[in-house]
Amino acid sequence: MPELPDITIYLEALERRTLSHLLHRVRIAGPFLLRTAHPPADSVQGHRVTALCRVGKRIAIGFDNDLWLVFHLMIAGRLHWKTKPIVPDGRRTLAAFEFDNGTLTLTEAGTQKRASLHLLEGEDGLRRIDPGGLEVLTATPDQFAAALARENHTLKRALTDPHLFSGIGNAYSDEILFHARLSPVQLTQRMQPEAMARLQQATVSTLSHWVDSLRKETGDRFPEDVTAFRQDMFVHGRYGQSCRVCGMKIQRIRYASNETNYCPHCQTGGKLLADRALSRLLREDWPRSLDEMEEHLAMKKSALEKPL
Repeated sequence: MPELPDITIYLEALERRTLSHLLHRVRIAGPFLLRTAHPPADSVQGHRVTALCRVGKRIAIGFDNDLWLVFHLMIAGRLHWKTKPIVPDGRRTLAAFEFDNGTLTLTEAGTQKRASLHLLEGEDGLRRIDPGGLEVLTATPDQFAAALARENHTLKRALTDPHLFSGIGNAYSDEILFHARLSPVQLTQRMQPEAMARLQQATVSTLSHWVDSLRKETGDRFPEDVTAFRQDMFVHGRYGQSCRVCGMKIQRIRYASNETNYCPHCQTGGKLLADRALSRLLREDWPRSLDEMEEHLAMKKSALEKPL
């Protein structure tokens, strides 16, 4: 799912292409994409873009008639800019917005169509869909600490809760926790002030780094390689690979369709965090450290290779 750095780069590219430009035509082919009935989607046709902003993980485009198109790309939704009109097919290309200088399209891979589009009236409409999470890049230390301690969650859950922090998801929360040298299952209300300060510093530096990196990578082009998995990341998407800092293998916690990646040496003092699926399988044999895990796997492999 595109997060704060990705959304920032999308907005900068859209601002260069759509601000002050006229939207000629809206074509929506995805049957479940548009989530609002009033005002109708064609209400923004013939109007100029006057503002763009981020609302959590949403992209909002404002028009001169005080209406806002709001995109939530979810996991597989992506935006593209074309120089010619595009007719959306409703399967992969769900919508097309023809401006006087090009066409913005929304695509979504896969069969589960979860991306959404809202047409809202005024800033009051934007506020209604805003989860209200803290804008971490401009927050004070006191504001950050207050948001963190509002509820007693694990750090992973707290960072990705849009009601607590704005724009952070699965990928960048892994990277933030790695750079803060904190366990993803550390409980927020048990944190010391020093750890809170370290987490805020890691949050700001990690997100700022990736905004700058993606900005340089994209240049004046429209961002077409938006992904949750970046080659230069330290832990996210690197399960089983060596940590770039200490060399220990990156581990993971799997849950539903997501997973948390972490380094046992850098973040948990060498302790392996219980993975739900593996814990069920191994039960009392669940290893307490990476060394025990390696020993267990070696014994299992030896038993399988032993001749009958």
